Amino acid sequence: MMPEANDKNSDQAMQAAAEQKPAAVEPVVITQGRYIASAVRKDQYPERELPEIVFIGRSNVGKSFLINSLTRIRGLARVSAQPGKTQTINFFELTAKLRDEKTGEEEGRKDFYLVDLPGYGYAKTGKERRKIWKKFIDEYLLTSPNLQFVCQLIDIRHEPMASDVEMFQWLVEQHVPVLIVATKADKIGKNARQKNIAAIRRALGVKEISILPYSSVKNEGRSDLLDVIRETLV
Repeated sequence: MMPEANDKNSDQAMQAAAEQKPAAVEPVVITQGRYIASAVRKDQYPERELPEIVFIGRSNVGKSFLINSLTRIRGLARVSAQPGKTQTINFFELTAKLRDEKTGEEEGRKDFYLVDLPGYGYAKTGKERRKIWKKFIDEYLLTSPNLQFVCQLIDIRHEPMASDVEMFQWLVEQHVPVLIVATKADKIGKNARQKNIAAIRRALGVKEISILPYSSVKNEGRSDLLDVIRETLV
C-alpha cells in the first residue's frame, strides 16, 4: 500500500492535469435567435433571403423541444401539450458563430433560417384543414430556392407510421435532401436504440441512410446536428 503522502500528491497531480486540459471547443455556437414570421403563402415569407434548414415530423414527435434544445434558446419554439398546434410555416432567424475545432478561433458568423413546418398525421385535424396544410407545405418545399435540407423527425421508440414513410418517399421523389432525426433517444436503452434504428431503415426502404439519434432532454445528438448545419453554411 502506498503511503498517504504519495496518494495526496497523486491526487494533486491529477487535479492539476485536469485543470490544464483544454475545454472542448464547440465548432458551432448559436449566438442569437428570434421568431421572424409565420406564413401560408409565398408573399408572407421573410424578405431577407437566407439559407433555410427545415424541420418536419408527425404531431407530438418532439419538434419544438428539439428546436429549443438545438438553439439553447428557451421558449423559441412554443411547446404545447396538445398535438397539432403548429398550423403555419414558422421562420426563426438564427446567427451561428463558427469556430476552428482545434484552436477555438472564430472563423466567421452566418445567419440562417430554421423553418418549423406543421406536424402531419394528427388524427383530429379535419380533412379540409389537412388539404390546406398540404398545399402550402408542398408549395414551400418545392419552390423555396434557399432550402438546404429537411430534418424529418421520427420517434425512435416506434416503427415509422404510414405518414412518416409517405413523407420520406415524397421528399426523395422530389429530390429534397433529407436527414432522418430519431427523437426521444433518452427513452430507450442503447441496445434497443440500435434495433429500432435498423427498423426505421427497413420501414423507409433505404439500408444505408444516416439516422441521427437525438435527445432533447440530454442534448444528445446536438453537436452532430450542428456539424451537419455547419457543413451547409460554410
